[in-house]
Formats: sequence, structure tokens, C-alpha cells
Amino acid sequence: SYEGVAILSVLCACIAGMATADFLSGLVHWFADTWGSVDMPIIGKNFLRPFREHHIDPTSIVRHDFVETNGDNLCLTIPLSIYLTYSLYTCNSSQVEDQRIAPLIFVLFLSIFVAFTNQIHKWSHTYYGLPTWVKLLQDAHIILPRQHHRIHHVSPHETYYCITTGWLNWPLEKIGFWKSLEKMITRMFGCVPRSDDLKWTRGEKHQ
Repeated sequence: SYEGVAILSVLCACIAGMATADFLSGLVHWFADTWGSVDMPIIGKNFLRPFREHHIDPTSIVRHDFVETNGDNLCLTIPLSIYLTYSLYTCNSSQVEDQRIAPLIFVLFLSIFVAFTNQIHKWSHTYYGLPTWVKLLQDAHIILPRQHHRIHHVSPHETYYCITTGWLNWPLEKIGFWKSLEKMITRMFGCVPRSDDLKWTRGEKHQ
């Protein structure tokens, strides 16, 4: 029926939004783990260093409060989420029938899961005191499961970068997506992936 098609369209939009958020989390994570130096002005200390130090002390994220964990992402996504929620609330029946709401729902779910990616990541490192509903979502692989994320934390941290749902980690690894991207960038610009990590392993300190 038409109603069934509309429901399926909305469901697909939800899943696509979550998967896109997962891919974007992997892209940012891969970039921060792979390129640049913690000594770079501005982004080195404020953006790259937390990712690199997270590999040394993975549970440090558990000690961050809600604002420290989620503040940056929420500032980016709250205005868009409010606008989309209002748009969906005020849409008329013809828009629903024409399936115009599916793109709005896609972007809404994308923004929500981007907003809480760091919280989901934090939960994947939390082994005590997690709410039951969070454990159920992890066990159902709706959000990043704890055991799944452990794969990334095996040195040299070159795989399983997606940290929202983790859905894309296995297929991206199977097709060699990140490795191929690294080789292409190296050929184009001569950059060496994870060259800064070599300094960490040699014990060179970054002030």
C-alpha cells in the first residue's frame, strides 16, 4: 500500500541518516589519527592531540562531563535539529503524501547522531554503571558496541574508525577504503600516514 511505502521511505531515511553520521565520524576520526602533527598551530593542540592521547589513555573520556563530551557537536547541530523538528511538526498532509518528509528525516537523524557521537563513543569505553537502555542499544548494534570498538584500540590503530554506530567499519575495512585513501593522498602530496605517531613511540615529547 501507499502508506506502507511511506513508512518504508521514512525508515530508510532514518537508517541512511545514522549510517551517514557513522561515516562522517569515521572520516573525522581517520583524519585526526592519521595526518598532521600535535605540534601544528591551533589544530595540533586543540584537535589532533586529544585523538592521539586517547590511544594512550582510552578511558580518559569516561572522566569527561556531559558538556566537555558533547558541547562542540551540540553547538553545531542544535540549531539545525530545532529547525528540522519544527519543519516536520508543521508539514501538511500533502507533503507527507508526496514523501517530502523523508529528506528532512534523513538530515534530522544525521544531525542527532552527529550531536551524540562523542557520547556514544564515551559509552563504548564505559564498563560500569551504564544504563540498561544503553546496553540494549549497544547489544543490538544500534549504537557503537563496546567490544566492537576494542578493535580500533589495538595498535597501530589503523582500522575501525567509525564511532557512531560502527555499522560501516567492517565493509570499509573489507574494501580497504582507508588504506586506499591514504595511498592516494601519499601519491598526491607525499604525506606519510601516522608519521607523528612514530615520535610518540620513540618517546619524543610534545609540549
